[in-house]
Amino acid sequence: MAGQFEATAEINRPVEEVFAFLADGTNDPKFSPRVQEITKTPEGPTAVGTVFTSTVKDAGMKTGRKFRITEFDAPHRIRWTEISKNIVTADEGGYDLESTGPGTTRVRIFNVLEGHGIGKLLVGFALGAARKDADAFGQRIKAAVEAS
Repeated sequence: MAGQFEATAEINRPVEEVFAFLADGTNDPKFSPRVQEITKTPEGPTAVGTVFTSTVKDAGMKTGRKFRITEFDAPHRIRWTEISKNIVTADEGGYDLESTGPGTTRVRIFNVLEGHGIGKLLVGFALGAARKDADAFGQRIKAAVEAS
């Protein structure tokens, strides 16, 4: 069973600034406490093909994650897919950004989670936790961008 969660936030920064912050995936620990560390390859600006490798902690367990950027349309759209092999993965995820006025941006984040093997039994729990945290996650993105 696959399913999706999403969050939106209104950020008091121009769309170009919000996009630049989110496109630099090494900023993820600033709003996602589950991300313990993250690196990017290759070095340089984020583009289609860039891979972010992270260590995350979920339910007390650390796992390695790798995400490849599949679409990059500045300053409005970023898409990724998880290329690591875990029991629950994000088949697709992304950010959609739109300017909502001078110096304000609406951002939407989503992830489509899918279970593999025993993860098929656990994906519902992962989705429930992600959906429960979605509003707070959106607010953490807002706070991190506005503090940068």
